[in-house]
Amino acid sequence: MSDHETGGMPSDEDLSLPKATVTKMISELLPNDVTCAKDTRDLIIECCVEFIHLISSEANEICEQESKKTIAPEHIISALKRLGFETFTEEVENVLKDHKQQQKDRERKVNKMEQSGLSEAQLLAQQEALFEQSRAKFRTAQQ
Repeated sequence: MSDHETGGMPSDEDLSLPKATVTKMISELLPNDVTCAKDTRDLIIECCVEFIHLISSEANEICEQESKKTIAPEHIISALKRLGFETFTEEVENVLKDHKQQQKDRERKVNKMEQSGLSEAQLLAQQEALFEQSRAKFRTAQQ
């Protein structure tokens, strides 16, 4: 049983990134006629995990120096600058801005549902009725 399963901190061997996700990202970035060997993909994953460790450790130090208990996005940006990755900060800030906007949009969707004035049961009944209409339309189109 690993430390992670017993509630302890996972070892470095337990930490990784999903291979399928990394493979997809790599294939999207490479031209169609170029492939990536599995050992190259594994090396990229190891480098990414190491980079995350490095940034997290530095951000944690910054957080502790500020007497904070939670690493905030600003700590990550400061860590990038401290470690000489200033060129990444603009892109990170843009991603953070996009993320915050997506969070606001999600909250609006939840509020829209709450403002409908219908109970969850009523909304589910409406959804089921729409599904049934769609099934009926599909059956009619097949005949």
